Amino acid sequence: MEDVLALAGRLLIATPLLGEAPFFRTVIAVLEHGAASGALGVVLNRPLTVAVGDVLAIGPDVASAPAVLFQGGPVSPETAIAVGLPSPDAGAAAAAACRPSAPPYVTVDLDADPDLLARAVRRLRVFAGYAGWAVGQLEAEIREGAWYVVDSLPDDVFGAEPETLWRRVLRRQGWPLAAVATCPVDPSLN
Repeated sequence: MEDVLALAGRLLIATPLLGEAPFFRTVIAVLEHGAASGALGVVLNRPLTVAVGDVLAIGPDVASAPAVLFQGGPVSPETAIAVGLPSPDAGAAAAAACRPSAPPYVTVDLDADPDLLARAVRRLRVFAGYAGWAVGQLEAEIREGAWYVVDSLPDDVFGAEPETLWRRVLRRQGWPLAAVATCPVDPSLN
C-alpha cells in the first residue's frame, strides 16, 4: 500500500474499473492526504465552459490557459479552490496570497488583491468543487484497483490540453500502465 504521506502532490488516475461518472477517466491531483484527515484532490481534466474572469476578479493573465473553471469534483461544487505554482521571486506576495499545499503547488486565496495574485503565482487553475475521501477510504479504493498512483508534473495540473490528460499521463508510464491508455471507452469492444 502507498505511504499515506507520499500521496500529497501525486496523481490519481482512474482505472477502467471506474467506468461511470463522476470519476470515469479522471486525473486527480491530491492536494491533502493524512492518516487523521483523509484526502482531498481536484479533477484536472474536466474543463467547464465558464471563463474564470466571468466569475472571479482575476486578471486575464493570471489563470493558465484554458482560462476556464474546471469541475474539481462532486463535493461542494459551489466552492472554488485555486491551485497555483508560486512565482520564484514573489516573496511577500506569495506568502500573503498562497498557502503551501502539496509541493510544489500552493492553494491560492481568491479574495486576495488581483495584482498581488499576478505577482504571487506564475500559473493558476481554478476548480469548482473537489474530490474528498474519509480516513482510509482512498487507501481502500487504491487496494481495490480503482486508482493508479503516479508522479505529477507541473504541466499535468496547468496544461493547455486537459481533455487529453488521462491518456498522456498513462502513456508516459511504463508497462503495463502505458497500455491502458489505448483501452477503448467500452472494453467490451476490445
